[in-house]
Amino acid sequence: MKQDRTDEQLASAIYSVNRHAKTATDNKYLYELKRLTIEKMIETGRAKKLGLHFVKNPRFSQQQSSVLVQCADYYFHLLPKKEDFQSLPHLGHLDENYRNPQRRMSLNLAKQLLSEYTGLHQTIISKKPTHASTPQSRKQPVKKRTYTFGSSYLD
Repeated sequence: MKQDRTDEQLASAIYSVNRHAKTATDNKYLYELKRLTIEKMIETGRAKKLGLHFVKNPRFSQQQSSVLVQCADYYFHLLPKKEDFQSLPHLGHLDENYRNPQRRMSLNLAKQLLSEYTGLHQTIISKKPTHASTPQSRKQPVKKRTYTFGSSYLD
């Protein structure tokens, strides 16, 4: 880590990454960066788990909960661990009226801050090569089958 970042800078970077991850086509790296940063902040005492919230749109129509974490003046949700259900109070449904403060930070700067803090760097994943160099098997057109009705009655 080049320099020590404040809790507000890290929380603002998490907010920016989280906001972009919701609409990104490949969001795995962004969510992993968010999760690792928050977990490291919890371990170092820079963030704290407050409780559990019901998930607004649960998968497979089953009730699910997420962990509410406070980082500076921001609140984020993480997937709960088994021990969270025993140690954290359940806060019920989340307050739809509350919104995190909106601070602007570019996605590149946010990713840079968080990757420096966590040590997680995005690897460039090359796309699978297209098979243009290999000949493709061409499908034969389907011939229409004509059915003749062979009846001994009309003979």
